[in-house]
Order: sequence, then structure tokens, then C-alpha cells
Amino acid sequence: MELDKYLTKYRELINKALETSLPKDNDYPPVIHQAMRYSLLAGGKRLRPILVLASGEAVGSPIEPLLPAACAVEFIHTYSLIHDDLPAMDDDDYRRGKPTCHKVYGEAIAILAGDALLTHAFGLVANVKVEPGRVIQSITELSQAAGSQGLIGGQVIDIESEGKQVTIDTVKYIHTHKTGSLIRVCLRLGAILGGANDEQLDLLTRYGENLGLAFQITDDILDVKGDFKEMGKKSGMDVARNKATYPAYLGLAGAQKKARELCEEAKGFILHLGSKAKPLELLTEYIIDRQG
Repeated sequence: MELDKYLTKYRELINKALETSLPKDNDYPPVIHQAMRYSLLAGGKRLRPILVLASGEAVGSPIEPLLPAACAVEFIHTYSLIHDDLPAMDDDDYRRGKPTCHKVYGEAIAILAGDALLTHAFGLVANVKVEPGRVIQSITELSQAAGSQGLIGGQVIDIESEGKQVTIDTVKYIHTHKTGSLIRVCLRLGAILGGANDEQLDLLTRYGENLGLAFQITDDILDVKGDFKEMGKKSGMDVARNKATYPAYLGLAGAQKKARELCEEAKGFILHLGSKAKPLELLTEYIIDRQG
């Protein structure tokens, strides 16, 4: 399997689904829908929705029923980026190579656009056409991953740790919650909605935990050595803010070693799922080798 072709095919599929999942840009009140569309359709790797689809495929599910859930996690991811870029948070001017939402639409509309995307995400999952019990479980899982004990909790500790000496356990908490929780739930959503048994769900969950942490470590590495063209945003911000990251604690070489170890462990968890999990295996190498 050629991973590049797989990713290109699935990004196109997801982008079409995202386009039709949003209100039109002239729907009243137009400015909020324009801001939502501006940020959601600005490009991006679409890794999280692809993981939902790949996880479902790994347990034998067709991808069409999973597309609303795949879109939902991208809605939540985009909302988190809009809010993360705000002056009260990371105060970034660019995202995905374009001016951030608040730079184009102002802070108030940017906040509301993020709120709207987050809210809309749960409606998408509620309309997945599979057994209702699995839909309800998925909504619960997604709310936990996005809430105060998941993504938001990680963001809070990230903010509180700026400029302080914290333990490596705190760094791990930030990474596994701020980024890892959403990546982990992508694997769980695909598995749950795809009809996984308990063993398959456990294996995909463990894969997702390792991949999520490895992804954030490589993200922090790129912040040190990446450039604007590849990343679509300014690098060096973590160092400037004295953020708690793996490169700060382990050095670049140590952080790269940790990320590769996590990806190798992730591969081991999905070996028993057979050839249908091949895209997930290849995605571990993509995480390690990515440049933006």
C-alpha cells in the first residue's frame, strides 16, 4: 500500500464531507458561518478524521457510515485551534499558512466560531447511521475527550506550566490530554461505530494512546526545527514562552527517540488486526517523518 495515495484519497473524501456538513456561508447570520468555514476548510493534514476511518476499516467497517464522526473530530480539532490562537492563549497570527480566525474576523466572532464548531460536532455524531447504543457511547466518549479531563484539562495545565519548572509527568499529562485525548478518541470512535469487539477496541485504544503522545512530541520537535513554509505557522513559540515540552526536558535527540519508541509500540498493538490495519501501521512512520 502507498500511504501517500491513501492519505490523498481520504483527505479528498473528508474535505467533501466537511464542505457539506457546514451551513452555507450566506446562511443567516453570515459572518459566523463564514468564520467557521474559513477555519475548517483552510486545509490541514486531516489526520484525525483519517484515523477514525482507518480504525473502522481495521475492524471491517465500510467508511461511509463513519464519515459524520470523522467530520466531528475535525470540527472539534478546528475549534481548539481557533481558541488556542487567541491573544489570551498562544496569540498566534497564522494557522495553516493563513491569518488566524481572530485576525480576519475579530476575537468575538472567532470565539463564537469555535463554540459553534464544537457544538455542531455532537450533532454530527448523533446522526451516524449505526446501532443507537454505539452512537450514544461515541457521543459520551467524544465529550469526555474534549472536556476538562481531556483536551481542555491538558490546555489548562499547559497554560499553568508556562515559565515554570515542572516534572516530566506533568509534561506527559499535558501531551496525553491536550493532543493525545483527541487522537485516542478517533481510534475509539472508529472502532465503536465500526462494531469492534472488546479486544479490538482495547488494541486500537492502546495504539491511539501511543500515537497521540508521539504526535505531540514530533509537533514540539517541529516547533524547534521546523519552518513556516512546512508548518503553516511560526516556529520557536514553545521556547519563547518557556513551555513544558519533551524537547525541553529530553533534548531533540531524546525526544525523537521517545517518539520512535512510542510508534514502534503502537505498531505492536495492531499486529493482531491483520492486513486491514495496514494503513494504521504506515501512519506511525508518517508521524515520525512528518515535516509539518
